[in-house]
Amino acid sequence: MAEINNCLLPDDLQYHVEYNVWLRDNGDGTFDMGMTDIAQTMAGSVIHCRAKAVGKNVKKGKSIATVESGKWVGPVKTPLTGEIMACNQDVEADATILNKSPYKQGWIVRLKPSLLEEEKGDLVSGEDAQEGFKAYMSEKELGECVHCEGFDG
Repeated sequence: MAEINNCLLPDDLQYHVEYNVWLRDNGDGTFDMGMTDIAQTMAGSVIHCRAKAVGKNVKKGKSIATVESGKWVGPVKTPLTGEIMACNQDVEADATILNKSPYKQGWIVRLKPSLLEEEKGDLVSGEDAQEGFKAYMSEKELGECVHCEGFDG
């Protein structure tokens, strides 16, 4: 697992740096998607997360969920066009999961991409993800990631 300024980037995920999201390939044509450790730190303590409805078709660059914290309300944008197959009910019931476990329990939606071959070029992993997020954090003048009590990645 890579670490940049105390921010974790698991090696098994793909990332979209600009949207600050991660994707996990489930191996069945679907991807779980959530906010990165960097995004949850920028948002602060998350108090609400509302995902789009199951069955909704979303386009690349559009919101799959709205997240609200004490200092921010905004969209979680998808880097892939597709259909929302599932929403994480645990996150909707307790949005602080996004702060405590952004990569394990904190997935927001399960997406079935419809244009994966055309759009996957915007996703990065490994060294490319690390370099991309280093530049992103420098550009945004972000310090270190802050992890809340009980953080488990």
